[in-house]
Amino acid sequence: MKLIAGGLVAVIALMVLAGVGLSLWSRRAPDAGLQDGRLRPCPETPNCVCSETTPADAEHAVRPLDTRGSPEAWELLQSVIAGLGGTIVSGDGHYLYATFTTPWFRYVDDVEARLDATVGLIHIRSASRVGRSDLGLNRRRVETIRRHFERRLQQTPGGHA
Repeated sequence: MKLIAGGLVAVIALMVLAGVGLSLWSRRAPDAGLQDGRLRPCPETPNCVCSETTPADAEHAVRPLDTRGSPEAWELLQSVIAGLGGTIVSGDGHYLYATFTTPWFRYVDDVEARLDATVGLIHIRSASRVGRSDLGLNRRRVETIRRHFERRLQQTPGGHA
């Protein structure tokens, strides 16, 4: 019985150490930024979603945010991201880079957005820095951002339902 309990403690200790190691690894800076004026494509792993995917990459696809022609949409997106716990690292009037830190092991995930004012869309990408699967966290994050963004956009004077 003592051998089983000792083995269980060792397994739990290894799992915690692995989690801490991945957490530390996730804190390294990613290759953020636009590539040829677009958000970077997702890697082959399922822990990333992006609205600028190719038609063949449905696994990673999410819809862009519709600005509905609102001049406040870009600032509104920044407010939504900050309100949901994101930290805006950098950005200009057309590109935004933010991070979200998971509560448990403090993994850092990256969110990037690109305003395409000519068509009234904000393209968005959310990706985990480490691991293979995120159990759908990045897709849920983008959809949560979308819900809050659309709700707040409807409340602005130029926002349309």
